[in-house]
Order: sequence, then structure tokens, then C-alpha cells
Amino acid sequence: MMVKRNNALIVLGVAAIAFIAFLMLRDRKPFGGSNTSFASEPVNRITRIEFTEGDNMLTLSEDGEEWLVNGAKQARRNSILFIKRILTEMQIKSPVSPDLFNSEIVAKSIEPVLVRVYERRKLLKSFLVYKTASNQYGNIMKLKPGSMPFIVSVPGSEAEIGSAFTLNENYWQPYTIFRLLPREIHSVSFDNMADTASSFMIKFAGGIPSFFGNDRLLSGWDTSRVVRYISYFAQVPFESWASDMNEEDKESVLKENPAYRITVLTAEGERSIVSLWKRSITEQDSVREDTDRMWALKNNGGDFFIVKYADIDPLIKKRSYFLPE
Repeated sequence: MMVKRNNALIVLGVAAIAFIAFLMLRDRKPFGGSNTSFASEPVNRITRIEFTEGDNMLTLSEDGEEWLVNGAKQARRNSILFIKRILTEMQIKSPVSPDLFNSEIVAKSIEPVLVRVYERRKLLKSFLVYKTASNQYGNIMKLKPGSMPFIVSVPGSEAEIGSAFTLNENYWQPYTIFRLLPREIHSVSFDNMADTASSFMIKFAGGIPSFFGNDRLLSGWDTSRVVRYISYFAQVPFESWASDMNEEDKESVLKENPAYRITVLTAEGERSIVSLWKRSITEQDSVREDTDRMWALKNNGGDFFIVKYADIDPLIKKRSYFLPE
């Protein structure tokens, strides 16, 4: 009887130890569980994101139904959806060896982007992103400077998530060239650089249109077409920033005169100048003109962007368009 009792006690003891081990390990995740988890887990939703790189900082913050960039400029909806998906769904893909980290990050003096994620005033997560081309996801991450580095990805997505951790305001703002109502426009000038006889200017001060060519006030133009043209400036999008454009390519474009230039003066005195260049495409060792897209630059500075003819075509008119046939 004593032997059976001892055996029973042993079985119970083993079961108890197994149960305790199960409780301790059931929430265990690869690479140390929550101690290396990069994903944010808000109770309701993320409301603020901060990126800090050196002395520079960019904030994305919820403001009612929209998000703002640095508390002032409207954020592009798709960019916010993308970063929120990354922040809540990303998982560790693989650890990074000390040798790889030293060769790809330390040796190349890559400075990290410090990311802080908030729900209201509560800090949900803080981590470091080292942008690198050493992996297809474009990043190596650490929770702290002395922590173990990892490659992190979003399961089910092959997107390069490293590019989303940027302090470039342009990336976060809507891809919009113009967003002006007719009442906000004082004048519009369209310059056709190859055919100056097709250039024109429209004054729309106070909603009263007047039409000019060669600095002369013209008569006989179609009022409805002029008013319709001004209405096109309510929403003029562009396709994307020319992020792959290197300095040599930029200089090559700038050496050429633009094909068109559009200048808008608002009722408040703000002037916007958009220059448009024809674009070339290399295909199978041959170069042809891109009939779908153009290079564009706003206010003669900043970054080039790409605009589709389908989006900008309503603004590319000849003077004759407004005059009787």
C-alpha cells in the first residue's frame, strides 16, 4: 500500500510541475516573448506616433476624423493606415547576428529612428529602427540600444516596412498639387514653353474672370470655359514622389527647359509655381518618351514628383481652347 501511495504522490507531483510549466510557457513567444515584442497593442486605437532622428522629430497625431503631420498639415489617409498596420501587426522575422549588425549598421554609421507609439497619453511601445538594404524589409530593429537586433516584418506582406519610418513630411502629406476652390484663386498663368502663342493668364479676382494673352486683355473668349478651367484646381493629384531619382537624374532634368509651367496666385497672396518636364523610359536598351507621365517640381525646389497626364491634362490647355472656333 505504501508503494502505491508513494507512486500516486509522485504522479501528482509530476502533474503539478507539468501544469506549472504549462502556465509559465503557454504565453511564451519566440525570442523571449513580450520582452522582444515590437507590436503595439492599444485598448482602442493608436492616437499619436513620434519619429526622432538625431535632432529632428516628426509627429503624426489624431485630430478628430483626420490625422495631422507635426500638428499642422493634413496627413495622407493611406500613409496612416499603412503605418498603423505595421505598428500593430509586425512580428520578428529573424534575429540578427552581431557580425551582421556590425557590418551593416555600425560600420556604415547608420543612425536609428526612435519610434514612440501612444494611445492618448499612454506610451504603448518604443523601439529603434535602423534602415538598411541588407534585407528585403529595409530595417533592423531594437527595443533599446543594448538590446538584441531583429529583422521585423508584417506577416503576409512583403512590403519594405523600413521606408515607413521616415521624417520626410512629403511622404505623409496628401499627393496633391493643387487643392483650391475658385473663390480662393486670384489668378492662373499657363506657360507653354515650346509654343508661347498658346500661353495665357486668367484673373479671377472676386469671382470675375478676365482673360489675357501676351500681356494683353483679350475679348471674345468663352466665359463658361474659363470658369470651368478655374474649377479644375479644386483637386489636382500626383502619382508619387520620385524617390528613386538620383542627383544626376535631377540635374539632367533641370538642364532642360520645362515643357509647361503653371503659376497660381491665391486670394491671400500665396504663389505656387509648378514646372512640368517630359519624361523618358528605357525599355530593352531603347529610350522612348513616356506618354503617360511627366516629371514635376513645385516652387523650383524640394523633391521631384511624378504626375500622370490624365491628372494634369485638364490644366494643359492652349489659348485657342477658350476662344471661339
